[in-house]
Amino acid sequence: MLFEFTLSTPDEGLVDITNEVRASVRESGINEGICVVFCPHTTAAITINENADPDVKTDFVNGMKNSFPDLNVFRHSEGNSDAHLKSSSVGASETIIIKGGKLLLGTWQGIYFCEFDGPRERKFFVKVIRG
Repeated sequence: MLFEFTLSTPDEGLVDITNEVRASVRESGINEGICVVFCPHTTAAITINENADPDVKTDFVNGMKNSFPDLNVFRHSEGNSDAHLKSSSVGASETIIIKGGKLLLGTWQGIYFCEFDGPRERKFFVKVIRG
């Protein structure tokens, strides 16, 4: 089953989408399989990271800004080359195992939509596959 979601994103940051992904797995009724979460944007991404301490999200964003600064040498006319680099380094998707009808995530793991060029209206997709 394929699920589509729309969200409003901040300027730059991580949006927790774990509940939406869990709801998709529940609605699918699939007990064993995989779940793919996909971002169809070139300046955003999907990641799995700690969801217990909100400082992790702040540190993630600051680390990405320091690792991929907006440089004067970039030639892309839209002026968001740093966002494209961040998106490519994190990746467009994550795959999570489904066991017993639930996502097989670690105790402290959450699923995040990463915005690197907002604020924007964005989409992400969840594909749940019986396995």
